[in-house]
Amino acid sequence: MSRIKTFNLPDLGEGLTEGEILAWLVKVGDTIELNQPIVEVETAKAAVEIPAKWAGQVQAIHHPEGTTVEVGTPIIAIDTDPGAGPLAAPSTTATPSGDLPTPSAASLAAVEVAPAEGMVEPGLIGGAAPGGRTAVLVGYGPRTTAAKRRPRKNAPPTPTPTPTPTPAAVDHGLVVGDKPATTPATPAPQIHDRRDGVSLGRDGVVLAKPPVRKLAKDLGVDLRTLTGSGPLGSITREDVQQAASGVAPAAEPVTVTPVATSAASFGTDREQRIPVKGVRKLTAENMSRSAFTAPHVTEFLTVDVTRAMKALERLRGRREWREVRVSPLLLVAKAVLLAVKRHPMVNSTWAGDEIVVKEYVNLGIAAATERGLIVPNVKDAGRLSLRELADALTDLVQTAKSGRTSPAAMSGGTLTITNVGVFGVDTGTPILPPGESAILAFGAVREMPWVHKGKVKVRQVTTLGLSFDHRIIDGELGSKFLRDVGDFLADPEAALLAWT
Repeated sequence: MSRIKTFNLPDLGEGLTEGEILAWLVKVGDTIELNQPIVEVETAKAAVEIPAKWAGQVQAIHHPEGTTVEVGTPIIAIDTDPGAGPLAAPSTTATPSGDLPTPSAASLAAVEVAPAEGMVEPGLIGGAAPGGRTAVLVGYGPRTTAAKRRPRKNAPPTPTPTPTPTPAAVDHGLVVGDKPATTPATPAPQIHDRRDGVSLGRDGVVLAKPPVRKLAKDLGVDLRTLTGSGPLGSITREDVQQAASGVAPAAEPVTVTPVATSAASFGTDREQRIPVKGVRKLTAENMSRSAFTAPHVTEFLTVDVTRAMKALERLRGRREWREVRVSPLLLVAKAVLLAVKRHPMVNSTWAGDEIVVKEYVNLGIAAATERGLIVPNVKDAGRLSLRELADALTDLVQTAKSGRTSPAAMSGGTLTITNVGVFGVDTGTPILPPGESAILAFGAVREMPWVHKGKVKVRQVTTLGLSFDHRIIDGELGSKFLRDVGDFLADPEAALLAWT
């Protein structure tokens, strides 16, 4: 039985066809266990850790960090029986034309691509699932077309080849497809570039081990700004920790030569180009499709929410609620869920020749994260009690802030709330998430002069903005729904007594 098994990038859900390798959690030579996380991959919707399908020893890592690979592309090779002795060496005789040699029978027998049914426990990525298929997070099966590699940007020029070719050195292991040497293989020396004080390897990647890269990511340190103190100028954990704490390592004094001033430049040297990928790319595609597909209408309503804020204070004071996060968003969510019961058509989807009205509400909450805008949702929120809804919202927000929202948590939304008030703005004209017919913008709660019982008083006021799909929701329905949300926030106790 073949010892070396190649693990392909699995389908990460929702029809996503590619992912970017954020960080390798293992390196060549490491001994790993079954289901041990081996790589962190970012898709257009989430960053996920992928577990190993087999226990064994890492033999090769096919793609370095920062590479975007398609589903079904081999990413790592694992020796499932490292105790059985050394592997058979492949043939090293090159053909006269310089092409790769024909693999020997021993080398062909030593390599086996991962089968559809691995050893992963049911429910994990790439594991066995009923019906003879490969289990995925959510969505469709792995793509079967040939994988395409995105070209590396700003790659340093390839060094002039020597008469005796040697395998290319990569930070994380072997690169599939390199020509074998005609003599016993020895690692090719890395070329280190001290460009602007930054330690660069042969492929232009900053020299740092995966644990150091992960530490830098967690601490928010840009490795490209550091000067390594490790072997061959590599960046160490101490370098990252010093940068995070603001303590700069001792440096030799530098003599600064005055440079003559020149006219201001307006060229590319003063421009920053940010690749559009991951969450931002998906958001751009969804927003463009929605804005130019669904005819949007937005209505606004300013509401005195003084009573609602007082109700929140009383709720926080109750013994059973003291450990619960209670925010104005909780009451807005409850108001939306009650208004949907009174106007079910708001919770629907345009399906071309029919309108699909949903009896469940997967309530989306727009969240701004470091990776971009995401909209996870609370599943079947209409069935939850107020306490259960509070716990669900707290968990949703904390998971989003930590960057661990799963693709499944962002799928199937039916109606969304965007809390723009946390940024200190009054309201907005939000764009509908694809497949939804309404989205509510909740603005900041401010103390403002307000006519209350015939007198001008300082009251707590907010502004709501409701965008809706005019193919489904006409002006009357949209106005009634928004009015009901406002009525609940103006007097939640009276609305609960009247509507439930």
